[in-house]
Amino acid sequence: MPRAVHGLRASMALQGMIFGACQSGITALTERLHQPAQAGLVYAAMGVMSAVAGLSLALVPARITLPTRRRAAAAALLVLCVPLLFVRSLGTLYPVVVVLGVAIAPHLITVFGLTERLVPAGRLAEAMAFLTSAVVGGQAVSLAASGRLAEAHGPFAAFAVAVGAAAAILALALGIPARHREADGTVKTDPRLPFPAPRR
Repeated sequence: MPRAVHGLRASMALQGMIFGACQSGITALTERLHQPAQAGLVYAAMGVMSAVAGLSLALVPARITLPTRRRAAAAALLVLCVPLLFVRSLGTLYPVVVVLGVAIAPHLITVFGLTERLVPAGRLAEAMAFLTSAVVGGQAVSLAASGRLAEAHGPFAAFAVAVGAAAAILALALGIPARHREADGTVKTDPRLPFPAPRR
């Protein structure tokens, strides 16, 4: 298994951490604002925008490669997570969370796409299952940790976990170049990659 796959798996686990931290922070903030019933609606609004952004990826020109899309989505995650630290009301929470949804699906879809092009064909099912498990595992760990932070220090401590995870995603995207298999079966390699092509 090419080493770059592990970076993609780590990115997916960190994406799950963003989900968990946002869920904890949103729940804590809506409770602080005496509007606990709004938590589900806020989280759902982020999901709807994420779905719209994911569908819109079909409009992205093919000349914009998956590694480029990954870096752009990772940068967007970090930039759009930072405003969570400054939210103080439902009136600002909704738009901040909805806009954050713009970066979520593009990052997830791109990581899946890069994995599909990177791993040997015989291990594709394993690789995809690992990515899905990484999201769930990252979310579970983050919920446990950020939930305790939110109880002890307020919702912004949980949102800080999301910002930290987004920063780590960007670091991985910038620091670990990815090789991917083109539609014709050829392997396009970033010259900075230190390892051989995967076996098929």
